[in-house]
Amino acid sequence: MPLIVSAYVYDFSGYYNFQWLKNCSVDESKVRQILNINAGFDETSYIIKDNFPQADLKVFDFYDAKRHTEPAIVRARKVSFVYPDTQQMQSNSIPLPDQSADIIFLLSAVHEIRSHEEKILFLKECHRLCKTDGKIIMVEHLRDLPNFLAFSVGFTHFFSKAVWKNAFSSAGFVSFREVKFTPFMSIFICTP
Repeated sequence: MPLIVSAYVYDFSGYYNFQWLKNCSVDESKVRQILNINAGFDETSYIIKDNFPQADLKVFDFYDAKRHTEPAIVRARKVSFVYPDTQQMQSNSIPLPDQSADIIFLLSAVHEIRSHEEKILFLKECHRLCKTDGKIIMVEHLRDLPNFLAFSVGFTHFFSKAVWKNAFSSAGFVSFREVKFTPFMSIFICTP
């Protein structure tokens, strides 16, 4: 079942053609600076650049082998392409000036930050980088019934909507909106 759901979500749902971005209220003509932050498994940076050719795209990898110990991410890193000039970063320190990003993409990556405190510190950094009219666009599986049915106990690798809402609120975001993308994935659009 997990393989069927993964194929549906990632290969057959349109995840990689970014049709779901239409539900995120993005005015592409105003986007100048984009960040794509991953855990060392990056399948989306080239797609983002294709969707926003006029924007500057900076890619960051927060993976830390001592803190992010899931075996799946170690395997995924071995087969992932690395976008040119991807910068390694600490989850609590992104080397960019305040209010420099129009959009920060967090695509199926932030659940790798297992500590709630670390998650809040990471999101505070994202908040610091967001322009006043910027936004975070995060896509994640949730710890909910559809993902339990799909992944059995593996759904505990994900976090609930309440955990994400608390983390974004604790990091200073004032708006937290969910759009479902398949029964198994959620898009969260957050603004400072």
